[in-house]
Amino acid sequence: MSNDLILQISNRIKEKRKGKKITLQQLAEEVGVTKGLISQIENNRTVPSLTVLLSIIKSLHVDLNDFFDKLDTTEPNEPLIIKASAQQSIEKEYTKGSFYYRITSFKLHGKLVDVVLYRQEKDARKGYVSTQAHEFDYMIKGKMQYTIDGKKYILETGDSFYYNARKQHHTKCLSNEPYEMLVIYFFDEE
Repeated sequence: MSNDLILQISNRIKEKRKGKKITLQQLAEEVGVTKGLISQIENNRTVPSLTVLLSIIKSLHVDLNDFFDKLDTTEPNEPLIIKASAQQSIEKEYTKGSFYYRITSFKLHGKLVDVVLYRQEKDARKGYVSTQAHEFDYMIKGKMQYTIDGKKYILETGDSFYYNARKQHHTKCLSNEPYEMLVIYFFDEE
């Protein structure tokens, strides 16, 4: 498990929800929030308020002590090695043909950094999205198009791209095979 406490809490929520076979929609209704917010919390895209976090834990019928037991709060003093088998698939709402695999997530100077391998198929159905972060992308293979503020940007294997992902953006695969990119999110929130 990652040393990032927020990531551990997000993973614990998802683990407990799935273990109890509760859908995102069911949990959202029980907590009184949107399905999208629960998904964003589980996928470490947003940090819940204390009230929402406690409501989620209560709705999952989990004892507070059990929920927070064995969270790793120590800082690593050795290099971090992440085995391919440890990568986590991230479920995103409103996407078909897009796949996210979290490599790691950590804090740097109090800011969250999320490292993801992203793959999108040619016929993927994905609307405009935004993320509360700046984003650096490195194209591993394929060809794709970003649309941001009506402008189109084409990326091919070996290209890099950095932008403010708070802006509504859309991605489209331009190659016959899925494209793959390494994505590094730099969140501004403390």
